[in-house]
Amino acid sequence: MHVLKSDAPLIVYVDIKSPYAFVAIEPTLALEAELGLQFDWRPLTLNIPSYLGSAEKKKGKVVESKGRSQRTWNAIRYSYRDARRYAERQGLMLKGTEKIWESSLPNMAILWVMETARERLPDYLRAVYPPFWRRELDIEDISVVEGVLEQAGIDAGGFAEYASGRGRALHDDLQLQFHPNGIYGVPTYVLGDDILFGREHIPCLRWALTGREGPAPDIAYEIA
Repeated sequence: MHVLKSDAPLIVYVDIKSPYAFVAIEPTLALEAELGLQFDWRPLTLNIPSYLGSAEKKKGKVVESKGRSQRTWNAIRYSYRDARRYAERQGLMLKGTEKIWESSLPNMAILWVMETARERLPDYLRAVYPPFWRRELDIEDISVVEGVLEQAGIDAGGFAEYASGRGRALHDDLQLQFHPNGIYGVPTYVLGDDILFGREHIPCLRWALTGREGPAPDIAYEIA
């Protein structure tokens, strides 16, 4: 699987633990449904400590922090406030996480669903994202991820083997390709030769996917 290539009209890269991916899910699913298309949804598992340091909270208080300056903390707090505004407009709850999660298991489940039950992909995303951001899911527990798959109407039989074999190989191969190909965060949309970061590109994606008639729309967040 090449990071920039797909038979689908659009590739969508997301990470379960990204608040900005979270607030992009419903607008992107809505675009997919509106146009009657099937996008190629794929995981990009962020290595947050590599560029933002790490931290852990208990009962809302920071108990451990490594490699984070006050400037970094301020930027992180702002990013959560910004994302929370868009979540609330969708009627969603977004609580800041209390640690940096290792999200490869639920992200590999995206690949599993794309391979085994593509029509259920929206159900999986809606079953995993909102409860995770309400702090209700331990996404590092494979039994929890299997439960989310089943809740979404997807057979989880064989997922554990997939996650330790083929799925892990696909996931890890993608991770090695991102930076060399100019992909650094989520949500990222790949449309032909264009790599677009952020949900603010959704109006332009709609314009491009419907024939590029008239002037291109402004690059801006939609209300939802």
